[in-house]
Amino acid sequence: MSLQEPALDADPLEVLAAWYRDAVESGAAMPDAVALATSTAAGRPSARMVLYKGMSGGKGMSARALVFFTNYESRKAHELADNPRAAMLFYWSALTRQVRVEGKVERLGAGESDVYFATRGRESKLGAWASPQSRSIGDRVELDRRYAELEQEYAGREIPRPPFWGGYRLIPDSIEFWIGREHRLHDRYLYTRSDRGWNFERLAP
Repeated sequence: MSLQEPALDADPLEVLAAWYRDAVESGAAMPDAVALATSTAAGRPSARMVLYKGMSGGKGMSARALVFFTNYESRKAHELADNPRAAMLFYWSALTRQVRVEGKVERLGAGESDVYFATRGRESKLGAWASPQSRSIGDRVELDRRYAELEQEYAGREIPRPPFWGGYRLIPDSIEFWIGREHRLHDRYLYTRSDRGWNFERLAP
């Protein structure tokens, strides 16, 4: 028996927003955890988990993008500076759903990064200052000592955003939605950006 096609919006970002809400409401562990893949200018890839921090912009295609934050001196940031394209992968096992997003990446403005940094917990703010992300350190003691020094330095006062830390926006040009089905006959729906809007097609599993 064939299954009824799911109702999908003409705008894939609306579908992603709805699926993300479903994941949050389902009680899934860390629904905002996504795999972020970048690569060097020579094409050598790398991937890691980051936290998805929502969409920037309004309704227009070029305005909306997927946001994440990191250290601007990290490996991913260096790779994005050399090759400003990336892919994100959402996977919610309890819902048997996955979303693949590909597109160009650009930095958020300092003001937007400041606004988000202000919402972080004090410990996370100190951690952003303490970690020379992706660089070699001697041992854990070195990291803990730096954190303790920062606790004293900022005792009783606000912690500003480090100039080497902030946000990025991934502007999608391709979004694929996947729904797990029996017999590995999964549903796949691909949206690709064109000058006239989003093109839509169904892919074989």
